[in-house]
Amino acid sequence: MTAVMTPTGQATAEQVKGRQLGGKYLTFFLEKEEYGLMILKVQEIIGVIPITPVPRVPDFILGIINLRGKVVPVMDLRIRFGMPQREATQETCIIVVQSAGTQMGVLVDRVSEVLDIADGDIEETPDFATAVNTDFLLGIGKAGSGVKLLLDIDHVLEREDADAMR
Repeated sequence: MTAVMTPTGQATAEQVKGRQLGGKYLTFFLEKEEYGLMILKVQEIIGVIPITPVPRVPDFILGIINLRGKVVPVMDLRIRFGMPQREATQETCIIVVQSAGTQMGVLVDRVSEVLDIADGDIEETPDFATAVNTDFLLGIGKAGSGVKLLLDIDHVLEREDADAMR
């Protein structure tokens, strides 16, 4: 199979990874950077509710919440990505996702919007020529005049982290 090149001569992300990545993405912010999650992975968005700490879990796992009778672990995405933790604001929310067979909550600074990003507007994650791990990114989505870092939520939590949450 021959890869179709974009006008810039680069293969798009779905051609490189063999997947169709275009579709609807829920976008959200951590600091000033905007990220996107495939909308099909998102179950709901809730405000911050009391989180019960759990001992001996990774530092980015804040604890668990009771979501209508179901226990759901909550991870602080800021800590997971090496950013400093910050106090919750009125915009802080929990995005409940289905990942690696586990329902989990992801704490983010604020939710932005739902965008429809076409396959042709998603490029492969650039090579940073260093030991930067970009496995958690599906690609870079171009929307308007900006870019969105499209997360592969299944890789944000590695298997051992998912096992620890269970």
